[in-house]
Parts: sequence; C-alpha cells; structure tokens
Amino acid sequence: MLAAILVATLSSCGGGGSDEAEAVTTAVPVEESAPDTTMAPTSEAPTSAPTTVAAPEVLRILVTNDDGYDAEGIDALVEGLLTLPDVEVTVVAPLANQSGTGGNTTEGDLLSSAVSLASGYPATAVDGFPADSIVWALERNGVDEMPHLVVSGINEGQNIALEIAGFSGTVGAARAAALRGVPSLAVSHGVGESIDYSPGVELALEWITEHRDELLAREGGEPLESFTSINVPTCADGASVRGIVEVVIESIAVGDYGIQDCASTVPESSITGDVSGFNNGFAVETVLAVAGPPFTD
Repeated sequence: MLAAILVATLSSCGGGGSDEAEAVTTAVPVEESAPDTTMAPTSEAPTSAPTTVAAPEVLRILVTNDDGYDAEGIDALVEGLLTLPDVEVTVVAPLANQSGTGGNTTEGDLLSSAVSLASGYPATAVDGFPADSIVWALERNGVDEMPHLVVSGINEGQNIALEIAGFSGTVGAARAAALRGVPSLAVSHGVGESIDYSPGVELALEWITEHRDELLAREGGEPLESFTSINVPTCADGASVRGIVEVVIESIAVGDYGIQDCASTVPESSITGDVSGFNNGFAVETVLAVAGPPFTD
C-alpha cells in the first residue's frame, strides 16, 4: 500500500513584476512498512514434565537338585537362568548325591557350607536331603527374601510316571517348596552315556518366561495344590527332541523306563501320558498334585 505525501514548493517570476507564489503539489509514493510479526523473546524456555520409568521387578529364583551341588545338570541350569533378564539366582543344594530320597527331611539342625558350582557360581551346600535344602532356605532364614520360584534340577535321569516320581529327590524338593507356598518346577533329563542338558535348559527358560508375570504377581504364604514337572529325553544319533506336550502322569512298567526314541513317527495325537510321550521322543510336562499319589502324606 502506498501513501502520498504532499510537498509544497514555491516558484517565483522575475522581471519587474510582483512576486507571485504558485503552489505545486506532488504525490511521492512511499512504501509502508509491514507489521512486525516477530514474537518477543520470553524470559524462560518452555519445559516439559519429567518422566519416570519404573525399574523392572527382579524375579527371585531358588535352585536346588538331588544330584548334589557339583553335578553337571544344576550348573547348566544356572548358567541358562543367568541369561534371563532381571533375575536373581540363589543356589541351595545337597552336599552329596541324594537321588531316590523323595521328600525325606532331617530332624534337628542342618549343617551348611559355602561352595561353588562347576562354573564357579556361588552356592550353599546343605548336608541333607533335597527337601532339607528347601527347609534350610525357606524356614531357617537361609535366604534373605522368599523366592518367587523354586527350580529343582536338572536331574540326571528321567522322573516319569507315578512309581518313579514318588521316589525322586528332584520331585521331592519341588513338592517341598509347593508345600511352603512357593511355586516350583522340577526338570529332569533322560539317562544316556553323555547328556546334553541344553534342551532341558531351553524348555525351563521358556516355562519361566511364559509364567513370569503370574509368578511376580503372586502373593505367597498358603501351600499350593500342585507343581510342575518337565522330563526331557536324551536323544541319540543326532535326533532332536520332537517338542513338548502337556500330559497326565501315568503308571509305568519297568521295561519301558529306558526308551527314548526321538526318531519315532508316532503322532502327538496318539500320546496317552508322560510315559508314552517321553518314550516317543517328546519332552513331557505334567502337573503333580501336592497331596495324594504318588505322595502318601
């Protein structure tokens, strides 16, 4: 937009006549300045509300077994557990091999000593049965805080069927934890000349990951009605475990105990229970009742 400014000028005529003033007006275009749209600086920079991220809750895991603290299976399990995020792993295991001692406990004092697993991880050895390790840890202030989970194993040898599970120290320790209100998992690997525990470790980690939220959310105290047992075949000739099936526990004939045919083509739909699944190359997951068979008390 242009504005006009009037400028008056005077001109005069010469030569004898009277001075005569003549007004001349000229319009001079001038550019009008644009309005200032620049914001005035503020005295303070804008701030955003601080955000707080809660630290993830740590899952406390107590590990025991019945083969003794220096066994290969418990060491492999602990090494695997330590790869999980946000876990605290405490090991309390028998001083010596206590296979086949079920849920037996010792009356009176329990002696304990500081030891190390085969990999060097610190542990406590209890001079007693597998269930004594649970008693020492949970009832005699052996651990600073109650665990969210007890894992017993990995046992050298399967613990399938009623007639075996009742005698298993691995299962007995898991049951002792459930009786004291702590969720528990027993893990066993099939017999073999050389046992690769990695399939059992992998399945234990998968189970823990699947159940982590409910383990953390649970408030302990009351005895539990059940606990879980996983048995993993030891495959031969380069074969692999065929997967895991959730099945019922069944009775067993002595002659069936050593079968682990990971090359079997028996379909999963034909599996009838833990013996059937294990013998045909599947890892088997069973839920065992704390009271009743295979336990008498």
